[in-house]
Amino acid sequence: MPVVASSIKFGTDGWRGVIGEEFTFERLALVAPVAAKVLYDTYYSTVGSRTIIVGYDRRFMAEDFARAVADAVTAVGFDVLLSETFAPTPAFSWAAKELNALGALVITASHNPGAYLGLKVKGYFGGSVPPEFTKEIEALLPQGVPTAATPGKLDKFDPWPSYTTGLQGKVDIAKIREAIASGKLAVFADVMHGAAAGGLARLLGDQVKELNSNRDPLFGGGAPEPLPKYLSKLFEVIKNHRETNKSGLTVGLVFDGDCDRIAAVDQDANFLSSQILIPILIDHLTLRRGFTGEIIKTVSGSDLIPRVAALHNLSLFETPVGYKYIADRMLVSQVLLGGEESGGIGYGSHIPERDALLSALYVLEAIVESGRDLSEYYSDLQQQTGFNSAYDRIDLPLASMDVRSRLLQQLQTQPLTEIAGKAVIDCQTIDGYKFRLADNSWLMIRFSGTEPVLRLYCEAATIEQVHKTLDWARQWAE
Repeated sequence: MPVVASSIKFGTDGWRGVIGEEFTFERLALVAPVAAKVLYDTYYSTVGSRTIIVGYDRRFMAEDFARAVADAVTAVGFDVLLSETFAPTPAFSWAAKELNALGALVITASHNPGAYLGLKVKGYFGGSVPPEFTKEIEALLPQGVPTAATPGKLDKFDPWPSYTTGLQGKVDIAKIREAIASGKLAVFADVMHGAAAGGLARLLGDQVKELNSNRDPLFGGGAPEPLPKYLSKLFEVIKNHRETNKSGLTVGLVFDGDCDRIAAVDQDANFLSSQILIPILIDHLTLRRGFTGEIIKTVSGSDLIPRVAALHNLSLFETPVGYKYIADRMLVSQVLLGGEESGGIGYGSHIPERDALLSALYVLEAIVESGRDLSEYYSDLQQQTGFNSAYDRIDLPLASMDVRSRLLQQLQTQPLTEIAGKAVIDCQTIDGYKFRLADNSWLMIRFSGTEPVLRLYCEAATIEQVHKTLDWARQWAE
């Protein structure tokens, strides 16, 4: 069956599909050379290189798909550095910049369930290419694979050493290692069977206790996404550890499938999303590292983020949901930190890419240097800013795309004036519909662009208020 080029579409971060259905060797052999051509047309005048990095995560047959990419790209005249092993997506972004490559093509489906695989395209600067770049790939696909008189050469490389050395230089690695070795800090890492496996051990030594480090393309029947519903094992391990080890600090770190998203678990086995980690990181990097620059948050980010930014006299820039918007801003502005609600955090002192291993190191450094559990640290920031809140999000499956269209039309033609008994005082439409309520809580309603799913976000003074508002939104949608 011939490849239908028009059915290959790039989403917010790459092209993804079900293995053997949308995502096949045949389609990849079309997409990869076209992506390589667009990398060349766009960036060759800047870097003067014909080399492209090819990497992969731990999903089903990921290394085989990566080899197919390497073969297809060399066949059309480009030189390829193919990874010898799986590694985090940010390691390949790092390699693209460090090795003066045109960019990187990474086989990964990030946090999607095990049936999926995908292709992420990174630029020479070490971050995701902009939306207009992937639109150009889609536009060129019907023309077929480009040709070359002479094939390029294929070499292999290990992405880990340069990447981990770079990360170690960004924190007080000796202080973190000493805290772990002396028993002052116990670190548990749930790598969710993904590409973070072995990462913290390379950085900090084998005293880091890793969970779910075996390769499992089915991800235990779930998905490699840092959400509480997938973390029962980590919660149990931390509770058991604290029962027998009352002294010292304990933290759990959680990484998604390709290690560009992070979450954490405190010593009482409470889940901490990036809504909690981002304010802590801003405070730590400002106070103890002397960093400065703009703070970037997505519209779904916590209201505590701008308050902590103001605490340190830092400017704030808000974007739609999606790390690509943060990355674009990082390329044109001096940025301290950019973070999204779903766990992606990046730093102006690094590449313009979310990087969960670097975030983990900064989180550990914050714990060691403050001497506080993460939840205690977060409570201190709430007190300093005079702002207390709780947050939650639910993804609500809809019956069909027709239902999605009907709800969207209703929001456009019949604006909500009251939500869960509270008056709507403002509606922000930078991405979806974010309703600010009379008590200063907020509800955000966003629709998936590719599937019948409604995403509901809420921040309010208490978790009870959050759940009441989300229940109201669920009933409204149903």
